Amino acid sequence: MKVTTQLRAPVSMSQTLADRVVHGIMRHWLGLTLVALIIFSLGPFLAPVAMAAGWPKAGQLIYWFYSAFCHQLPQRSWFLFGDQLTYTVGEIHKAAPELSGWQLRFFNGTPAMGWKVAWSDRMISWYGMIPVFGVVYALLRQWGKAPRPISWRLFLWLLLPLVLDGGTHLLNDLVTMGSGTGFRDTNHWLMVLTGNAWPAFYAGDHLGTFNWWMRLMTGLLGAGAVVFWVFPWLDQWMTAELAREESKSVQASG
Repeated sequence: MKVTTQLRAPVSMSQTLADRVVHGIMRHWLGLTLVALIIFSLGPFLAPVAMAAGWPKAGQLIYWFYSAFCHQLPQRSWFLFGDQLTYTVGEIHKAAPELSGWQLRFFNGTPAMGWKVAWSDRMISWYGMIPVFGVVYALLRQWGKAPRPISWRLFLWLLLPLVLDGGTHLLNDLVTMGSGTGFRDTNHWLMVLTGNAWPAFYAGDHLGTFNWWMRLMTGLLGAGAVVFWVFPWLDQWMTAELAREESKSVQASG
C-alpha cells in the first residue's frame, strides 16, 4: 500500500499580510471610499483658503492639480472671501482684461473679488453630492435596508440631463470661444418658450440664473445615479468575493 504525501508550499508572512490587507480593504471598502471622496471633493475649497491666507504657492498647486478634473472657468465658479459668490463674464473681464475665452480659466481672483474655488459649480454639485449620497447608502446598509442597484435605464435617464446640459455648454464654448454670446449664454430659446416671464433668469452663468440652477441640478442627479447604481454593485461583488475567500480558507484549513 502506497502512501502519498502532498506537500503544501509554505505561506510567507508577506503573502499572509498582503491577503489581510486586501481582505481588510474589501470589508471596509465603503468607509475607505467615502473618506477618499470627501477629501477629494473638499480639496478645491482649500485653494481660496490658501490664497486668502497669503500662501499663493499652495493655492496655485491646488488649482493646478484640480485643473485635470474641471475647466475652472471663473464665470461658472464660486468665489470665497470676496464681495460676491459669483461674477459675470463682464465683471471678470474688468478685473482681467488681458484674458479672454478659455484663458479665463487661469483667473483665480483678487483680494477684492475673493478667490475662486477650484471646482466649477457643476463639479461642486457632482463631486460634492457623491459622498453625501454615499453616506445615505452607508446608513441604509447599516440599518439593513441597502437598496438594490437601480436599473441601467434609470441610471442613463438620470445622467441624461447632465450630458445634455454639459454637452450643449461645451458646443457653445467651442463655437463662440467663450465670448459669452452663444445660445447657452443668452438662452434666448428659453426666453421664447417661456414668454420672457423672468427677464433676469435667462442670460449668463451667475448666481440664480437658468444655467446656474441647471448645473447644480444635473450634477445632483448624476451623483445620485452613480452612487445608487455603482455602490450596490460594488457591495454585492465585495461580499461575494469575501465569501469565496472565506470558503477557500475553511477548505484549506480542513
